[in-house]
Amino acid sequence: MDRTEMFQKVADIASDVLGIDVDSITEETTFDDLDANSLERLQLVTAIEDEFDIEMDEERLLSIASMSDAIDAIVATQQGA
Repeated sequence: MDRTEMFQKVADIASDVLGIDVDSITEETTFDDLDANSLERLQLVTAIEDEFDIEMDEERLLSIASMSDAIDAIVATQQGA
C-alpha cells in the first residue's frame, strides 16, 4: 500500500471517529486542527491500529500529532522499526 492509499484510510478513520468531512483533512492536518480531545485521539489511534493490524508502542503513540505523523508511525511499525 502506498502513502496516498494509507493517507486516505487514515483520513476516513478520522472522519468517522470525529464526524468531520474527509475532504477537510490533509496530510498536514494536526489532531489539534481537528479539535480532537484525548479520548478522541485514543479512539483514532485504536481504530488505526485495528485497520492496519498493528500495535504501536507508547513512545510512538505519543509522537503522533498529525496525519503525517500517523502515517509515518504506521510505516515504521509495519517495518518493525
